[in-house]
Amino acid sequence: METVYYTVRDGNTLFGIAQFFGTTVDKIMMMNKLDNPNTIFPGQTLAIPAGTENATGFVYIVRPGDTLWSVAQRYGTTVDNLLRKNSISNPNIIYPGLRLNI
Repeated sequence: METVYYTVRDGNTLFGIAQFFGTTVDKIMMMNKLDNPNTIFPGQTLAIPAGTENATGFVYIVRPGDTLWSVAQRYGTTVDNLLRKNSISNPNIIYPGLRLNI
């Protein structure tokens, strides 16, 4: 599991942030020593445990600025492998929140 840092925006909730990064509210609260899930505020930076293990391996949640090449480099794989594992036909079209099997 990888830790990423996210800056809370107006209208965010811990539930929504957890869903986006593929984690739970409880894990975010524990990592950030939060007592109440309703006390986040715009501009606050949260440590987020992003990605999960599943039966087929690691699931990575695409973040803004990611490319298949950068994800492949980070996890020691290839773009071709990511394309195949995720049934992606156009390697230039990935988006934040997309779940990639690594």
